[in-house]
Amino acid sequence: MSEEHRNRNSQHDSIQHELVHQSGAAWNGQPYQDYPSGKPQLSVMRMSLPPHTELPWHTHPMPNAAYVLSGMLTIEDKASGECHTVHAGEALNETVDSAHRGFTQDKGAELVIFYAGVEGQVLSVPLPGESPEF
Repeated sequence: MSEEHRNRNSQHDSIQHELVHQSGAAWNGQPYQDYPSGKPQLSVMRMSLPPHTELPWHTHPMPNAAYVLSGMLTIEDKASGECHTVHAGEALNETVDSAHRGFTQDKGAELVIFYAGVEGQVLSVPLPGESPEF
């Protein structure tokens, strides 16, 4: 075995990985039925929310997942009032076509959000009378 090959194997042995979250349903148990039809387009967004921030009520037309880099975020379902809080190092799947919003309390939150949509599809749809999420 060459020295270069041994070095690569040594580097590979030090690689660490952790499956943070995997599910076929949103945080509230709503199962994902299917992906939107069309030419697939993945979108990745970084979002920073200061403390005491409340996002407007909105829906998403496609499955998406958020990973919390720092702080904590609470997601609230409009119909049921159910809430779910995620902290730094945790992830959650958001609902599809179901009104919800996120909010922070004394800590802000830094998120990375992954959207599995199609070309030309908007990532977030505000409810009537609400401002756009972004």
